[in-house]
Amino acid sequence: MQTQTKSGCLWQKKTFQHYDINTAPMKREEMALVCRVFSAASSCGCSFPRKFQLRFFCNKVAISNPLLSKLLQIPNSQIKTTLDSEDPLLLNNSSFSWDILLTSSPQKAQSVLEWRLDKMLKENKTSRDYSDLISLCGKIRNIPLAMLVFSSMERRGIKPNSSVFNSLIYTCLCSGDVVTSISLFETMMSSEDYKPNSETYDFFIAGFSSLGNVDAMHTWYSAKKAAGFPANVQTYKSLISGCVKSKDFDGADKYYEEMMSIGIIPSITILESVLEGLCKRGSLGQVKEFMEFLLDAGWKINENMAEKLVKFYCEPGKVDEMEELLATLLKYNQDPQVLLQVHCGIIRIYALSDRLDDVEYSVGRMGKQGLSFKCPDDVEKVICSYFRCEEYDRLELFLDHIKSSYKLTRSNYDFLIAGYRRAGLSEKVELVIKDMKLAGIL
Repeated sequence: MQTQTKSGCLWQKKTFQHYDINTAPMKREEMALVCRVFSAASSCGCSFPRKFQLRFFCNKVAISNPLLSKLLQIPNSQIKTTLDSEDPLLLNNSSFSWDILLTSSPQKAQSVLEWRLDKMLKENKTSRDYSDLISLCGKIRNIPLAMLVFSSMERRGIKPNSSVFNSLIYTCLCSGDVVTSISLFETMMSSEDYKPNSETYDFFIAGFSSLGNVDAMHTWYSAKKAAGFPANVQTYKSLISGCVKSKDFDGADKYYEEMMSIGIIPSITILESVLEGLCKRGSLGQVKEFMEFLLDAGWKINENMAEKLVKFYCEPGKVDEMEELLATLLKYNQDPQVLLQVHCGIIRIYALSDRLDDVEYSVGRMGKQGLSFKCPDDVEKVICSYFRCEEYDRLELFLDHIKSSYKLTRSNYDFLIAGYRRAGLSEKVELVIKDMKLAGIL
């Protein structure tokens, strides 16, 4: 890294084993379709309780949809009565995030889905509506509820189609229930009305990719091609991700090159996986080359990619390469939050090496770009560096510099108190405690 001039004034200038997917299943006795499905689920130990009790663990979530905000705050026992009194269209509003609800409280999500099923049974809904509802069951890994939706649809006289079965397969794979998912596939193979389609194979490829069974993932990809369905961006997303997770980097390279050769534009998720694979290989040259390719092609680096890059450079302490990365990202006008991660990564390396001049220069540079610390751990690494160097006056200047843009946390204050006590600076300890009281922390 080129030497940078610092001012004396700190801040002024400065398993599916043994199963052959290509073999047609044997003809079964004719029986009600729903019985087949329930039988398959039961054989895997699935039960169908009416009530499911899961603990609500999310206390604070940034919500823009008033109905979603209300559902997260009220007890589960009031979910259905609340929904009865609200405009049902709010559930279909674009600001209603099912992912937030499903992630925050599967129990409440289930209550909402049960309420929605009750409403659907009173209306003339299509198989697509039931398919969507089953997919939501997959997100909370609730096979019994998905089966209940399926059987309710059957009782309404609505014939299932491939989309409905795909949603059931998705739910089973999300829950790790491979046996039931294959039983459903066999049912599709033996039918005339809901044969497996491209999406069916993609669900299996994605499912086994997530489960870490790359051999099965490869097999289902071969089966998709044998069935006459071409690969798409979703297919390659699962294949590349699965290979990277299993450290099959040659496989990831093969699928990426295959995808590019047939003209499929990669998604940002695929590019994240490719970058992750290059980082895991520890190849500085390949990472740099890939980044140059993305930036020259007009891609924006997202926060997930920035996190991977910062970790890649920080672990071996490659600060010169981080400085070069920052300059490149600035040149290509990347997102401020991406730049912030790189700034903080650089500061972290300097702080761990006790290079206080470089720390202070980098903090000042970050501030001039309108950015400030967000992670308490980064601030603590800087604080510890000052204590190791016994630069207490410079520490005070640092804290004074960042106070307008960063609010110290309880953990930050604890670090300061511990450091000043080890240094025998009791007056400093008292001042920190006083500041904590003023900040409402004590």
